[in-house]
Amino acid sequence: MQEHNTTYQTDLTDTQWDLIKNMIPKEQKRGRPLEHTRRSIVNAILYIVRAGCAWRLLPKDFAPWQTVYGYFRSWRKARIWGLIHDTLREQVRRKAGKKPSPTAAIMDSQSVKIGDQAGERGYDAGKKITGRKRHILVDTLGMILGMVITPADVQDRDGARSLLSSMVHVFGRLQIIWADAGYLGQLIDWVKQLRPYGKLHLEVVKRPEQRKGFHVVRKRWIVERTFGWLMKCRRLVRDYEQKPENSECMIQICMVGIMLRRLDS
Repeated sequence: MQEHNTTYQTDLTDTQWDLIKNMIPKEQKRGRPLEHTRRSIVNAILYIVRAGCAWRLLPKDFAPWQTVYGYFRSWRKARIWGLIHDTLREQVRRKAGKKPSPTAAIMDSQSVKIGDQAGERGYDAGKKITGRKRHILVDTLGMILGMVITPADVQDRDGARSLLSSMVHVFGRLQIIWADAGYLGQLIDWVKQLRPYGKLHLEVVKRPEQRKGFHVVRKRWIVERTFGWLMKCRRLVRDYEQKPENSECMIQICMVGIMLRRLDS
């Protein structure tokens, strides 16, 4: 089996590969022998997300783009990237001295333009963007706990309901969620009803009215920083995916790269 010869900034170190290699499906013994290693395929996918190039423009020293995309698609269907993402997030939290499951989270959304490919989209009148909206929930380290991809015309409160409906069952210790003023209204009472005895509540963090211009807003800066991390991956500057599930997978891969570097530091 071949490894690509050129070393890119996105290539995994030995330590980083050791962290995830047992979660990558092993090569099947039946059929034609594989020409490229699993590590080289992962490196190619990380390159695509960071560099933002089209699949067909993948450098020739990687495996053929059809092969790389085939693995990306099959691993996405098997939820491999989600498994890797969630496992690394728990390791990052442990390294920071926190328990694997958080008690506090921050929620926000980001509207991004969509490419010229087919797929669902909408118009965000507030941001004046035609595209999709990323609704994410992060912990206090900025690590993503969950996400929902919708057309950009979906209101933040509606996206939050879809996001939180599943997250409260996954993270049983969650007690408080911070968000901006876009989530005011009936959503606050709806969140309380997700847990018995009022053990979960949504707190809206408003900007100080007396201050003008840019300033850091308590708690909300954490999720804004996560969006900033995503924008460093050029594949995520716009939504180039036809299917929302591919968009979600690309975000997971971006975060996998971030968490691997943090664990390797």
